[in-house]
Order: sequence, then structure tokens, then C-alpha cells
Amino acid sequence: MAVTIRDVAKAAGVHVSTVSRTFSSPHLVNSATRERVLAAAQRLDYRPNRAASALTTGRTHNLGLIVADIANPFFPPLIKAAQAYAREREYHVFVADTDEDPQAEEELIQTLAKQVDGVVLVAPRLSNLAIERLGMDLPFVVVNRRVKGLSAVLMDIGHGTSEAVEHLAGLGHRRIVLVPGPRASWSSEQMSRAAASAAERLGVELVVTGPNTPTEQGGVAAAAEVLDSGATAAIAYNDLVAIGVIEGLDRRGVDVPGQVSVVGVDDTVTGRLNRPKLTTIAMPTPAAGRTAVDLLLQAVAGGRTAAQATLETSLTVRDSTGPAPS
Repeated sequence: MAVTIRDVAKAAGVHVSTVSRTFSSPHLVNSATRERVLAAAQRLDYRPNRAASALTTGRTHNLGLIVADIANPFFPPLIKAAQAYAREREYHVFVADTDEDPQAEEELIQTLAKQVDGVVLVAPRLSNLAIERLGMDLPFVVVNRRVKGLSAVLMDIGHGTSEAVEHLAGLGHRRIVLVPGPRASWSSEQMSRAAASAAERLGVELVVTGPNTPTEQGGVAAAAEVLDSGATAAIAYNDLVAIGVIEGLDRRGVDVPGQVSVVGVDDTVTGRLNRPKLTTIAMPTPAAGRTAVDLLLQAVAGGRTAAQATLETSLTVRDSTGPAPS
């Protein structure tokens, strides 16, 4: 006969409800008891019936994770870290891609709401009002966006952007062009504010282009504006845009970093493999994935508390930046 939850409770010397909590809300069970229950379950080869558990607890033990563009190398490390952290806590993650489309984002949230206990939104393109409305029915955690009443994980792109402006100013660049991303991007807004503040403090002229598509082709298209700006250095929205800018400048016979220095954001594998290797603002994407799931599970278990975690960013200097041309 199949092993039941009562068998595990008897073997572990605890109440049936304690076994149930160990599998549904492990953080509510003290570590010694949890380990005893898990050891008994393993010894008896017990497998909890998730479908039955969902009927009694209302929990699916599934989480949704929605990203703006799964083809962007920024997202996979975050997704893998979130999945691994959730799996350790007996949760599964459904990943969905909006392709930078706010309407698709809303439709995905509405579809997943019927199948998951909560959703992590990474770099959302919906308005804050739309996210607040959707968040009334389901626990949300938002990555790289502040939304009233919702928990958030914020990667402090402003700090890294300030470091990038300081780095370029130290190399003698007096005019810097910022190549931002989509209009609805919180990161893009934070970069613009930080770059403007650092440029004013350092006596550097800042030119802002865009908005731009956050892809390599978007960077290629922005290369003409970079040249027209007369700047000798560019800070791009992400590594893909930066690589596109470098490609676009190369097509026009402009050397990087000899004539124009270029800085990216994210510190992706793509940027490290590019030639020249990309100077970039490193983003703590794995930590963001783990933290987002942790905050979401807290919200699922204990109510709608609006917690916020801020993660530091930093500049990684490689080969795509150099002294300003004389």
C-alpha cells in the first residue's frame, strides 16, 4: 500500500498537521522537527500528493516568473537561480516571455494566476497602475521596478552608472552620450538620473538619445546618433545595445575604444566574449532571482507585506573603454 501522511507522522513522532506544514510551508516548522519529518519521509519513500494538497490548502506549489525577453542573456542566470532556490523549497517555476509587449505581459499574468501561488515580474513593461491592479488578486514581487504596495528587488543601476561616468571622465572624456532603453524601463530612468547627476558633479556634458529597442539591432540603429552627438564615449542600456553600438560604429570605420569608448550594462557572457571585451556595469542577476523567490514565498505564506531588497552594482573595466582621443 502507498505510504500516507499519517505513516510519516507516526514515524517522525509528530502530528499529521506538522507533516503537512513541513511540505507546504517549511519555514513555519522549526529546523529540528523539519529535518526529522523529512528524514522519515525519505526513509518511507513518501511522495506528497500535490493535487490533493492544492485542494485542501489552496496552494499549487507553482510560481510564475515573467521576463521581458528570454533571448536577452541578462535573464537566464536570474531564471536559473530562481528555479534552483524554488526547487529547494519544493516549488516549481513556470517561466514566460513577454517579448517586450505590455499587452502580452498582462495576458500572461491573467493566465498564470489560475495556476500559481504568486508571480515574479522581471523588468516589467506594464504601467505601475496596471501592475497594482493585477497585484490585488495575487502575490507579486517586482524586479527592477518600484510599485506601491508590492515587494521589490532593485538592482542599484544608479550606483554603477555613476561609476561609469566617473571612469570615463577620468579617461579624459568631456562629452558622454547615454543610449537608454525602452520608455517604460525603470532601469533606463534610473540610469538617466544617475548619469545626469554624475556628469554635473564632474563637469562633463551628457547627451541622451532614445528611447531605444533593448537589442543588438537597437544598438546598431543608435550608432548614428552616437556619432552625431559628437561624444567620445557612450553608456548603453545593456550589453546587447552596447555590442550593437560597437558594430554600428565599426561599419562606419570608427574604432572602439580608439575613437569612441563604449560601456554596457549586465556583465553577460556575450559582453565578455565580444571583441573588444566589454567594459560593463555588473548586475547581480542570480542574487536577484533568489531574493525575488524568497520575498514571494514570504508573501504567499504570510500575507501581502511590501518588502524591498536593494542589490549593489559595480563597474567592471575591460577593453572597450580607453583615453579620450586627443
